[in-house]
Amino acid sequence: MMVNDTEFVDTVVIGGGQAGLAIGAELARQGRAFVILDAERRVGDAWRSRWDSLRLNTPARFDGLPGLPFPGDRLAFPSKDEVASYLEDYAAVHGLPVRTGVRVDRVRREGDRFVTSAGGNRWESHNVVVATGGCQVPKVPEIADRLGGDIVQLHSSDYRNPAQLPAGPVLVVGVGNSGAEIARDTVSSHETLIAGTPSAQPPVRPTRMNARFVYPVFRFIGLHVLTTANPIGRNAVAKFHTAPLIRTKVADLVAEGVQVVPRVTGVEDGRPAFADGTRGEVSSVIWCTGYRDDFRWIDLPAFDDDGEPRQHRGVVESVPGLYFLGLEFLYALFSATLPGLGRDARYLAKRMRPPSDVQLTAVQASAGGRTERVR
Repeated sequence: MMVNDTEFVDTVVIGGGQAGLAIGAELARQGRAFVILDAERRVGDAWRSRWDSLRLNTPARFDGLPGLPFPGDRLAFPSKDEVASYLEDYAAVHGLPVRTGVRVDRVRREGDRFVTSAGGNRWESHNVVVATGGCQVPKVPEIADRLGGDIVQLHSSDYRNPAQLPAGPVLVVGVGNSGAEIARDTVSSHETLIAGTPSAQPPVRPTRMNARFVYPVFRFIGLHVLTTANPIGRNAVAKFHTAPLIRTKVADLVAEGVQVVPRVTGVEDGRPAFADGTRGEVSSVIWCTGYRDDFRWIDLPAFDDDGEPRQHRGVVESVPGLYFLGLEFLYALFSATLPGLGRDARYLAKRMRPPSDVQLTAVQASAGGRTERVR
């Protein structure tokens, strides 16, 4: 156990989800001394905490990380709990040094080393990989504070199932994948309204036939066509705001009794007001309004004026030794997804700095408890 002490490793990976595990497997193949720090109590908990009915929109045949295929039916679309179990198995099979329950609060430089701190624990390293992904903090519009106190409000990150909601109508705000799927979930037991402008709705659904014949084409486009290396991909990056509706289309919602209403523009008498001048007499609101990045804990000159990392395929040239993985459109449309992480992880691992002799000596001297869990 490490308490108020410093450990030296070649590389600190921050985040033990699919991105952190993917780069961890590559570092293990290189024989590097590294540690993966994750805030969750158990590998896969970020998936376990999502809503109960969540499933991937990509088939299992494409959801495996390098070195371990996704188990079971290759044409099925895994549930969130199956993804969580897979990630836990992946860490175990590869013997990855994941330390759970560790929330990093700062990364900075001291001399030629990075210093990563979490509470009273401290790691010094030659490299740091930020694998927390983007979209870390739930976004809730400011009008939420003006809604009546009798309205129960949840962000999609806190929603699990309709049993959380009081009796009465539910308003789901946001017509992306999360909003559409949650509205389909709540309408089984509650009158449900959904507000907003729908995302694009391609004429494809997550079926076994499409998993066999259509998804290979989508995968090729998402990995090799829509990338930052070509004008088509760069144009897509500029326009990319919300993923298209895959599993649940607007027509499905209407058919199941969900009321599609205009976007929310304000609050009247404590109730959400819509763009058509009407208002919603609802008992609860679920904000499916996305997430935002938050890298304020990284005390390094690696960000632009909007707080986004200045990186090329995850490499921060202005801060040698700092890398990012798992961000949306890091390189390709699929960069933040299970089908795309393996390639990005391999790319980064090949470009990471080798340790100097002095740093290697420090790592070797510290090597003794790097697989222990920090409590």
